[in-house]
Amino acid sequence: MATVHYMEHPLILHKLSLIRDKRTGVKEFREAVSELAMLIGYEATRDLPTREVEVETPIAVARTRVLAGKKLAIVPILRAGLGMVEGLLSLVPAAKVGHVGLFRDPDTLKPVEYYCKMPKDISEREVIIVDPMLATGGSAIACIDLLKRRGVKSLRMMNILAAPEGVAAVQAAHPDVELFIGACDEKLNDHGYIVPGLGDAGDRIFGTK
Repeated sequence: MATVHYMEHPLILHKLSLIRDKRTGVKEFREAVSELAMLIGYEATRDLPTREVEVETPIAVARTRVLAGKKLAIVPILRAGLGMVEGLLSLVPAAKVGHVGLFRDPDTLKPVEYYCKMPKDISEREVIIVDPMLATGGSAIACIDLLKRRGVKSLRMMNILAAPEGVAAVQAAHPDVELFIGACDEKLNDHGYIVPGLGDAGDRIFGTK
């Protein structure tokens, strides 16, 4: 069973309240999503491997540590996932960014792929998939399937909000993928939206509704 990490940091809880509020405007919503991505990203990258190096300070030589092992790639699920990329890149500026375009068929609630562009060396990288919402889990599973077909061996996923149904679906389909989630809400409604949730994350990030 995949490990799920739910966030309890006060700053994350505070910013979650902000983006839930229907009165929060586009600018504030977008900024909070980016900040949440950075804060959750601290947890998602906590166990990255390091190696010891020597650095000459103005005073003496220091033994310190730098990142080692596989390089990172960030893969947002379009379009809402784009809102989380900048926050993660502020932590790891050298990470490469791939893109997966998926939309949910309103009748079947199944994901439909319409775009995919990855770094050439994606199979050699540690990949973090980002999407603000984990609702039915369909898009997340489809994205993980796609990346595994491309040879990616090390995967983890970050979401700001999730529904229990989506978490269970990803755990069942991909028990090797760790999940880092801001909060898990009550349920999905009949339209596949998270309750109480925050509405449509993409529309609120880009001001399209």
